[in-house]
Amino acid sequence: MTRQEYTRSLSHLRDQVVQLSSMVDKAIARSTEALKTQDVVLAEQVTQADQAINDLRWRLEEETLAVIAMQAPMAGDLRQIAAGLHIISELERMGDHAAGNAKIVLLTANEPQLKPLVDIPRMATVVRAMLTKAIDAFIRSDDELARETMVMDDEIDELYNQVYRELLTYMMNDPHTINRATHLLWAAHNLERMGDRTENICEFVCYAVTGSIVEAHDLS
Repeated sequence: MTRQEYTRSLSHLRDQVVQLSSMVDKAIARSTEALKTQDVVLAEQVTQADQAINDLRWRLEEETLAVIAMQAPMAGDLRQIAAGLHIISELERMGDHAAGNAKIVLLTANEPQLKPLVDIPRMATVVRAMLTKAIDAFIRSDDELARETMVMDDEIDELYNQVYRELLTYMMNDPHTINRATHLLWAAHNLERMGDRTENICEFVCYAVTGSIVEAHDLS
């Protein structure tokens, strides 16, 4: 592999990470809309599309490992490739969380909605904004942007705690709501985990750029 081919391979990796993140972002948006509206058709589309996310993840990992084997990258390039591998994995898991929320729609489709959803969609909005900034930081090799993005997870955690308290109140006041409230709590937890995984992406960006491990809790 020539240096020019190697450079193209790194550029291709970055482009494919962007594509994968776009697929995940769409899954988050659609699964959240399905939760809000109890849209079974939309939920099924999300679960079906998750296979494409999985397939792209494995294909990218194979391509990236081939680049490492053929080129033996050093220093900054190796850190960027290693970070890319971790980011790909985190994105695929975020896709799983989105698919999990779509499955919740399918499980609860025959039950009346417990309440209009407000904070769960707000969580999804913050997660999507956070993901966009994290991937931008990766593409631009911008560790400062990655650090700024990590802090956004605090808002997601606050919203999750708010959702938890509200749903717990429903369950305590009326045992008949326990099943529906529990499923909504799972959905909120999936979004909270997406925020954590986006934090991980930011940590990998910082490592790729600086060579140092930066953990989100150190910035709080």
